[in-house]
Amino acid sequence: MAADLARDPRWDLVLDAAVEHRRWWLEQWPNGAEHVLGLLAQDAQEAVHAVEPDWPRCTEGSCPELGRHALFVEPDLGPDPFWVCHRTGLPVAAVGHLHG
Repeated sequence: MAADLARDPRWDLVLDAAVEHRRWWLEQWPNGAEHVLGLLAQDAQEAVHAVEPDWPRCTEGSCPELGRHALFVEPDLGPDPFWVCHRTGLPVAAVGHLHG
């Protein structure tokens, strides 16, 4: 997840807050471990959207409207989350591998 935010150090505190919240959540529901990465991505995206509504932007090769809209995490709750273009429905990158 940090790699997805790495291009902008402003989001370090956002990620730290999301990790702390999900650490508590995982203590309450240990069987939910497979869901944590996707939930972290969603938490971070919600916080970043308050400042930058189109983060993360759709990337080259994902959609004809490159960079004009945000990607979203799918599945909403489940293992192996991906950043997906909501306009084409195509997966762009696994969470944690968006920029690398």
